[in-house]
Amino acid sequence: MSVATEPVVARFEIPRLQYLDEDGRLRNGLPEAVADAKALVPLFKQMLYVRTFDSKAIALQRTGKLGTYAASLGHEATHVGIGHSLAAEDIFAPSYREYGAQFMRGVQPRQVLMYWGGDERGNLLEGGPAHDYPWCVPISTQCLMAAGAALSIKLRGQKRIALACCGDGGSSKTDFYAALNSAGAYTLPLVLCVINNGWAISVPRAAQTGAETLAQKGLAGGLMSLQVDGNDLLAVLEALRRARQRALAGDGGTVLEFKTYRLHDHTTADDARRYRGEEEVKDAWSREPFIRLRKFLAAEGLWDDAQEKAWIEECGRKVDIEINAYLETPVQPVEAMFDHLYAELPLDLERQRDAAIAREKRA
Repeated sequence: MSVATEPVVARFEIPRLQYLDEDGRLRNGLPEAVADAKALVPLFKQMLYVRTFDSKAIALQRTGKLGTYAASLGHEATHVGIGHSLAAEDIFAPSYREYGAQFMRGVQPRQVLMYWGGDERGNLLEGGPAHDYPWCVPISTQCLMAAGAALSIKLRGQKRIALACCGDGGSSKTDFYAALNSAGAYTLPLVLCVINNGWAISVPRAAQTGAETLAQKGLAGGLMSLQVDGNDLLAVLEALRRARQRALAGDGGTVLEFKTYRLHDHTTADDARRYRGEEEVKDAWSREPFIRLRKFLAAEGLWDDAQEKAWIEECGRKVDIEINAYLETPVQPVEAMFDHLYAELPLDLERQRDAAIAREKRA
């Protein structure tokens, strides 16, 4: 008696991109996105600049000069790669720690400090493209904003893309799924970057989704889906080249999962030692992006200790200029907290504003 077999209606696979291994050795040549290894040097320098800014911003918070701060330590290759790959006319919708991408797009570091210092004018992102979105703390809602921007791009017949970033935890939000479903249904020029750093605050990646990869979530919406070694700048650049080229050609959106690691606390209000072990973090340091790319560039004769020492000193000077600009920014009056909420304040907020002003005068 024969047993009927059920037909398979579809099969899928998730490719993984990696060009530099953990020891900085090149696998199978440079990707199409990198014509010459020399082109990596300014990006490497930008990664080091971001790391310098990060450490000084944390020090500012620890000394009471910032309210809180979300470090980007360990994410530099992914963030800088995103910023480098976007064209000026593209639309960027970040979460709240993609400083490397924003700096590449012209945002002044002092704006980041103003934002985390409680000054809403930091959200103006002066120096960056006016069409980019400000930071988004509510998880993954920026994905929907980017999907809406991508729909506008398509309806206007424009040659540009919209790109949003979220974390591994953010990929479990309904906002993320709605965005990717819209991109698939309407063939939108949307790139969703899931920066998988292993932890959704204190929730490990394994506890917040049963998916074998986070990239495969895009398959349900009909999007191209890739998993990328987010600690390998070359892989980041190549993944974004493919996604952007696909979008511009009218072939639709892409979900990119960048596997990296959060080497610092979630924010300065967090203590990651309470939920993850020392060995895990130590292992992650052995695979971090900065050391890997430095080994490769040194082997190519493009970087050495003298260059690094000089650049670190220059980074320190550059960041100090931004810090001083932030610290010298005059404190706004109390009523400024109402200035960036509505074009026209509702009556209840008008009353709150008047009460705040009156209270200040009494003091």
